[in-house]
Amino acid sequence: MPQTLEGLSRRALIGCGLALAAPIGAWAGPPRRLVFGVYRNGVHIGEHQMSFDGDPAAPLVTTEVQMLVKLGPVPVYRYRHHAVERWRDGRFASLETTTDANGKAQKVEAQRQAGGVVIETGKGRISAPAGTSPFTHWNAQALAGPLFNPQEGKLLKVTARRRTDGLTTPGGRAAAALWSVRGEAEIDDWYDADGAWLALKGKLKDGSVMEYRRV
Repeated sequence: MPQTLEGLSRRALIGCGLALAAPIGAWAGPPRRLVFGVYRNGVHIGEHQMSFDGDPAAPLVTTEVQMLVKLGPVPVYRYRHHAVERWRDGRFASLETTTDANGKAQKVEAQRQAGGVVIETGKGRISAPAGTSPFTHWNAQALAGPLFNPQEGKLLKVTARRRTDGLTTPGGRAAAALWSVRGEAEIDDWYDADGAWLALKGKLKDGSVMEYRRV
């Protein structure tokens, strides 16, 4: 989920510890491709696409996000995000991202090392605890450990819990699991019975609502 869009809670998705999150069920691995329509206050503004290559336990995940917000016919906000994420033996291994948020360029590189995860940003280096993962939403099991913002590289101060209510996605699909992330972010993620990411709903800083609906 992009971290700006004029206020997608800039403090959102930035911090550190999470409550332990039990797995959804038997992990079947992600599908080969996920495509989401992105909506702001119900208006379609772009797409979020993810492709998965390699072994399910060690996928290479490529993400492409494009969004355009208009005021009437006039474009007022453009967003592009590209990420390459690698996992090995079910654990986060590395991430490289580039982002253009309305002309503001950002770049993040992160790598798991023996003593933890090292995150390089345009503002310097961050040393994160072992087990830290990027908050890229597709893997609910990552909620069991610390998370970082893949666009800015900052650690997240949030907690996550699995809920037993609200198992219908914003697009009207039935889900098997719903995880709510709260703290510096207010985000809900839905997953199907195989643990595949189905949908997202988050509140932006300006009070508007962002939704991801799987195509």
